[in-house]
Amino acid sequence: MPLSNVIAAFVAAFLITQVAIFVTTVYLHRALSHRSLTVSGTAAVPFRIVIWMTTGMRPREWVAVHRKHHAATDTPDDPHSPKQVGFWRVQLGNVGLYKRVAADEENTNKYARDIRPDALDKLALDYSLLGLGLGVVILVVTMWTLGFGLLTGLLAAGLHAVFYVMLSGAINAIGHTKGTQPYGNSATNLQALAFITAGEGLHNNHHAAPTSARFALNQAEIDPGWWLVRVLVKLHLAQVRHEDVHLKSAA
Repeated sequence: MPLSNVIAAFVAAFLITQVAIFVTTVYLHRALSHRSLTVSGTAAVPFRIVIWMTTGMRPREWVAVHRKHHAATDTPDDPHSPKQVGFWRVQLGNVGLYKRVAADEENTNKYARDIRPDALDKLALDYSLLGLGLGVVILVVTMWTLGFGLLTGLLAAGLHAVFYVMLSGAINAIGHTKGTQPYGNSATNLQALAFITAGEGLHNNHHAAPTSARFALNQAEIDPGWWLVRVLVKLHLAQVRHEDVHLKSAA
């Protein structure tokens, strides 16, 4: 495979991963899990489709896993605590830890009872493999149409899967072991990680103010996910729950 095709695959995979990360943090995390903003149906449906085709995850299961993480942070009941199961198990095996808890219907009913399957879920979005397969087909055909070939598209799809899984793992692994702790909780802030995870690297801030739609709470902090939130608000596609920061723990 020519080097130009490999580079194209890396670029395509990175861009798709960033789209998936931005939708994950703004829609699954800030809007659904913590209700820090309300997203209109006009934006919610495309967000759900993007999640379906780029990750295969069911929103209600993601929400349940994440809410359990907040309810039991860094205790034996935490779904993915590096302090409990080790840094590398979370960094490299986060997808397995996630799937184990996501498959627990009792956990989903407990932590995501406000998010019920609707007609779109039953028709298509609950079929994870269908969504992932469709996403791969669209990516492969797009790369082929652009003249890079089918193998380049397949490589891009594989790289996207690795990038998304590793970045998601890093949020939980690095975000509870490396970085600063301006607030009194066990999570950490790492701006470098925040740059490539749409703000999720400001994890200590998030645990300190979980209902805040903005993760950058202090000077010199940058939360790229907040930029998307502001665009949605400007377009009247979302409404922020509260502009002021409600701290859960003291600085």
